[in-house]
Amino acid sequence: MLIDIDRLPKEGLHVSRGFDFLNVDLVEENAVFLEPAHADVEVRKIGDEVWIKGRLTARLSFVCSRCLTPYEFPIDSRFDLVFLPDEIETAKDELEDDEMDTMFYYDRRIDLRAVILEQLNLTFPPKPLCTESCEGICAVCGELIRDGRCSCQVKESEPGMLDLKIFMKDKR
Repeated sequence: MLIDIDRLPKEGLHVSRGFDFLNVDLVEENAVFLEPAHADVEVRKIGDEVWIKGRLTARLSFVCSRCLTPYEFPIDSRFDLVFLPDEIETAKDELEDDEMDTMFYYDRRIDLRAVILEQLNLTFPPKPLCTESCEGICAVCGELIRDGRCSCQVKESEPGMLDLKIFMKDKR
């Protein structure tokens, strides 16, 4: 959905709609949409600046990076963005430090679909976890570790024996 900057009404533009993205559009490779993303967005033009403020909701399924179990990941995010014309980008050296994250529009248009997809991807955790306390999979038996234990019996060796094993391994 392209927004033509020159055709924005003085009172702004309100957009409330669903966005059907493909799973491959997401930065999290194991993420799957359970329902399409929905955005309520206000677009206003003030001088050459374009302000986009909105709310994004979606439901996805992620795979836990510790236990490899799928889990639901609901998204309810708000964003407030300012876009400047691309001519100003050439003068980026003159921008203040707090303005360095400013975005730019080109050819007097903004692709709202691309903005929503970017905001969606920014909500993802760096390491998806089903719960903070997830202990993952046992390295010995491969079962899920629940309540700090799994069904396998791991026999701890004597600390002195470990030194002997390392010594013998080095001799070979």
